[in-house]
Amino acid sequence: MAKGLLVTYALWAIGGPAGLHHLYLGRDSHALLWMLTLGGGGVGWLWEFWKLPSFVAQANRAQGLRQSPGRAMPPLSPIRFAAQMIVGIYFGLVALISLSSMANFYTVALPLAVGLGVLLVATVGSQTSDFKNTLGVAFLTSPIFYGRPIAILPISLAASITAQKHRRYKASVKSETLSVRLYRLGLAYLAFTGPLVYSTLCNTAATISYIAETIGSFLSWFSFFPLLGRFMESVLLLPYRIWRLLVGDPGFSSIYFQEWEKLYEFVHSFQDEKRHLAYQVLGLPEGATNEEIHQSYQELVKVWHPDHNLHQTEEAQRHFLEIQAAYEVLSQPRKPKGS
Repeated sequence: MAKGLLVTYALWAIGGPAGLHHLYLGRDSHALLWMLTLGGGGVGWLWEFWKLPSFVAQANRAQGLRQSPGRAMPPLSPIRFAAQMIVGIYFGLVALISLSSMANFYTVALPLAVGLGVLLVATVGSQTSDFKNTLGVAFLTSPIFYGRPIAILPISLAASITAQKHRRYKASVKSETLSVRLYRLGLAYLAFTGPLVYSTLCNTAATISYIAETIGSFLSWFSFFPLLGRFMESVLLLPYRIWRLLVGDPGFSSIYFQEWEKLYEFVHSFQDEKRHLAYQVLGLPEGATNEEIHQSYQELVKVWHPDHNLHQTEEAQRHFLEIQAAYEVLSQPRKPKGS
């Protein structure tokens, strides 16, 4: 059945950020992408207003006329490449928030999440890419930056380059029923949101801490680019400013935004907070010298090493990890407040 442009525009207006119009046009990858990103943060949804006629024309094109995957390579698209990078980073940040407590996170869960985000964008529209090569590069890049949140960035870059290198047109496939397509989309949506919802409901305090640390790490990537860093902070504050514009109340009348503001303030001063806690863990006053930090670290490691505390293994393990984390924080050079 031919797809109608008016119906497409109606679905775009009613449920565009949820991908209803893409679901109607048979663009399931695009629909899932919009479901997981709320229409690309609203920007992609608005930008599509002028693209809908071409989407409808493509959907109405006969299956037999679709480009064969072996005949030619699709043209290189800087917009698609940038989208792959952004969505890969987004998937990685969500994984960092909801799955970072699991074993082998940096070698399994993180590269898988980033790689799938890149591949999701790579399969939008009439194009696709090679799954094995893209995921393989993501898994090979991850150990190089093991244990560091900044690993998300090089993994996404490497996977995006590989996906673009192996881009091709989709092969013509037999159309599936709507129930099968909805079932597949539902499973993909639950796989993405399930761990995050579980973490939020069952371990709220830890999840808030993960969110703060993740956003703090994300902002620290821009420490060498102050203008870009301030722009990203402005993006994070955008919901608050829109609320102020609409409500006109300088205070927060909504509990949600009160909590959101507290979280942002915590993230904004996260570097100082982490150093303050690190000094407490090592039993040192703020401003202690590097020699004092190293000496306290060595003494505490000897006291709380799990091998020396077989009668209280769990407590020793917890203290041992806290001491190591505190030493790592204080070993890093302190960044100026303006960065």
